[in-house]
Order: sequence, then structure tokens, then C-alpha cells
Amino acid sequence: MFEKFEYSSEQVNKYYQAAAKDLRLALKAEAPELVFYACYNIIVKTAMAVCAKNNLRVKSRAGHHIELIAKLADFLKDPEIESIAGKMRIKRNRDLYDGGVATSGKEASYYLDFCKKLIKNTSSYLSPDKLL
Repeated sequence: MFEKFEYSSEQVNKYYQAAAKDLRLALKAEAPELVFYACYNIIVKTAMAVCAKNNLRVKSRAGHHIELIAKLADFLKDPEIESIAGKMRIKRNRDLYDGGVATSGKEASYYLDFCKKLIKNTSSYLSPDKLL
């Protein structure tokens, strides 16, 4: 699912900055569904940044988000990432393929808090490159 690839610090930073931008969007969003989707994107983009830091490029295949999330949890040594992101991925798929599901304000707030922590932890993980 992954292949070795040499990423520059600038490329890693672009992935991270894309996740940080999505966090800013999520913080401004009023609709819980928009917060949910932004948070899911934050998880995927932070996973891509962390994998890039480790010179891993994911191949776009069925299940690649699962593998990205698992790598993110491994590298950050946080199994909660895989648990929460896995539930979000299932919910996102149900929303896409089963005609939609609702996201409550409480749920959106929980995911937003989780993503704030994830961005902070990712920043610390990537900090040797002085990103931000």
C-alpha cells in the first residue's frame, strides 16, 4: 500500500499546512456536517504529512485511507487516532453511499477538539523541520 519516496521539507510542510487550513475552516463552519467533513480531511492530510516525513507515499487503492490512518496512529503512538478516525471513515462512507447521515453539534464539537489535539501533536512530531 506504501512505497518509498523522498519528500522535501517543503512537500511535508504543504501537507501539514493543508491540514491546518482545514482546521481553520472547521473552526469557522457553523453546520455540523461541514465540521465533520473538514475534520475527516484534517486526519487524512495529517496522515499524509506524517507519512511524507517518513518517506512513505500511499498508493491510491481501495482502503488506502485505512492504511494512512493506521500509519498515523503508529507514528504518533496514539491508538485513539485509529479508533476515532475509523468511526469517522465509516460514517463518511455511509453518508456518501447510503444516502446521508446526520452529524450532531455535539459530535462535531468532539471531532473538532480531537483534530485540534491531532494538529498540535502532528506539529510536535514534524517540528525538527521547523514547520509552521
